[in-house]
Amino acid sequence: MKFVSALFILAAALSATAQSRRVAPQNNVKGGGEIVELTVKQMFDEANAYNKTKFAEYEKNKVPYSEALRLQTEREKKQLAAKYAAAASARSGLTGEDLYYLGFLHWIGENLDGTTENLLKFTAQDGTLPEKAQTARSIIAVVFAKQKKLDDAEKVLAEYLAKQPQKLTERTRAESEIAKAYQAEKNFVKMAPHATASYSAAKALAEDPSSRSRGLDELLDTGMLTFEAYRDQGKMPEADAALTDMQAFAAKVGSPTFFYYVTDKLITYMIETGRKPLALETYTSSLIKAGKDLPLKGQQTDAIDRLKRREKHYKILQEPAPELLSVEAWFPGERRSLQDLRGKVVLLDFWATWCTPCFEAFPALSEWHQDLGPEGLVVLGVTRFYGQAEGFNVDNPNEIDFLKRFKAKQKLAYDFVVMGDQQTQMAFDAMALPTTVLIDRKGKIRYIEAGTSTSRIEDMRQMILKLLAEK
Repeated sequence: MKFVSALFILAAALSATAQSRRVAPQNNVKGGGEIVELTVKQMFDEANAYNKTKFAEYEKNKVPYSEALRLQTEREKKQLAAKYAAAASARSGLTGEDLYYLGFLHWIGENLDGTTENLLKFTAQDGTLPEKAQTARSIIAVVFAKQKKLDDAEKVLAEYLAKQPQKLTERTRAESEIAKAYQAEKNFVKMAPHATASYSAAKALAEDPSSRSRGLDELLDTGMLTFEAYRDQGKMPEADAALTDMQAFAAKVGSPTFFYYVTDKLITYMIETGRKPLALETYTSSLIKAGKDLPLKGQQTDAIDRLKRREKHYKILQEPAPELLSVEAWFPGERRSLQDLRGKVVLLDFWATWCTPCFEAFPALSEWHQDLGPEGLVVLGVTRFYGQAEGFNVDNPNEIDFLKRFKAKQKLAYDFVVMGDQQTQMAFDAMALPTTVLIDRKGKIRYIEAGTSTSRIEDMRQMILKLLAEK
């Protein structure tokens, strides 16, 4: 669950007035020096709308969007919330909804103790509006889960579930955060009911077309939590069922991306758990389901094409890795075969200097090479001759020189392997760049994926740790 995104949803509900006191940040001083009165609610409203207001200004002033600008704006929002929270906390005798809005100022500013302190005071008062009290309870449960105070989180969630009104967004968020906290403790038995409850709430939310875009994100998050809770207990039928249910829902709402993702996860999970014939049957039946169950032709084609691009990967998973062919250069280490590397976990990173997405994985690859190399990980950057270097046509020796300079510039300490042709890429079906292959200590392919993203890099890291643990 994203830490601040929930605040945007809450904004519409936070409408009552609060006590009025004076606060004087620079942007609330009128010409002539008059200090503008701000209630705690007005402070919250300004902080909560900060990103929206700033990006409207950026658009008006034609300031180009960048990730750095987004992060800077997010920092400024947190700083403003913290400033307002400090100013409001200095006031004496805060009661009523001032405590509510002060709690949420701390929430935006990521002061978790300040959040719970004030929201607990708010919910303990008589006469609070039930809707606000319930929203406060849901956030308190989330904060306690983040702080690993799971008994407290369970108690507050129980209070929330015993009262009305209840919102699907609040139920989803609280149950999901508690499930993640139990997952971090590897308590998968206690994780499972919360994951299942969060998935059920997210599923009901996604049924509403008006909230479907956001709802599908939460459905995937909570559905995968449910799958992982059962997977990590070794309950294969329940884990399969969680993915199959998501697949059916993806078809129902017409999301080919969602359909492909959960189908791919189901097939690879079956292969990883020793059920490859069933996995390949599931691949074939899922192609039929995509053509039958997704509502629109374009959606059907999208999902089918994605699955077909993975067919060879499914077939070579859990099979002995083919040898590296047509190796023309290997540096700075000595040339070795995959057979020579038996007993190690081998990561093959198929990449090229012209492939910008390939660069996104470099920091992780470097970190794993350094930190996990002593435990048995071997990282190999696999590329081939393209006849190009820095925009010029070059021969092979000059391209090797360029690759060595590139390696030094990027501070990549692991070995580069340069192929003379595409034979190795074709053997691993690694024509799309980047493609990552993980080979276990026995020489079998255990993971193969194209592309890169934060979630995929984390998936790779988890698989590497799993393979290193296998002796």
